Amino acid sequence: MEEPLDSQGGIAVLRGNLAPDGALIKQTAVSAHLKKHTGRAVVFESPADLNARIDDPELDVDENSVLVLKNAGPKGAPAMPEIGQIPIPQKLLKKGVRDMVRISDARISGTSYGALIVHAAPEAAVGGTLALVRDGDEIELDIAERRLVLRVSDEELAERRKSWKPPEPHYDRGYGLLFHERVLQANLGCDFDFLLPPELRKEYKERIED
Repeated sequence: MEEPLDSQGGIAVLRGNLAPDGALIKQTAVSAHLKKHTGRAVVFESPADLNARIDDPELDVDENSVLVLKNAGPKGAPAMPEIGQIPIPQKLLKKGVRDMVRISDARISGTSYGALIVHAAPEAAVGGTLALVRDGDEIELDIAERRLVLRVSDEELAERRKSWKPPEPHYDRGYGLLFHERVLQANLGCDFDFLLPPELRKEYKERIED
């Protein structure tokens, strides 16, 4: 107890317009120079898009960029897979870059390391702000202040939202469709909404109707 690994716990909850319902970061695993960072977004629309382009030599990315992965959450992936440790692009690995700020609505394992922001809520697939991020947008991370901010005006985000369309569900019947329609967001536990106790179910219903 007299020799803690860090002065605070390992996990921090971040809030801001990019994740109004919160996002998580394992702050003790973040490189010191990235605990307060602002960089331009490099956006991947899905896990498939990430896999196809992350190692493209022509990818417009540098060590200060913020890698953003969308549609990897409870509904979007579906089932919020453990893919939040977005790989460093090969072109930067060759230059010795070993950590970058990375943001997604996915999750990570307990052994993951680096500046990984995960569980962003609401997720992109339901129209969370994450869905509206575009290449080149500035994103600010300040772990000490628990801030995660997309530096885009409310007016611009409102305009972008007009043209946003939710992705097609992965399933059109059976358990997959049931999961898509009834699974809760990360900040609410990724459980089915009908498994909530009655008092929480009422609160949840009122919240989504607002």
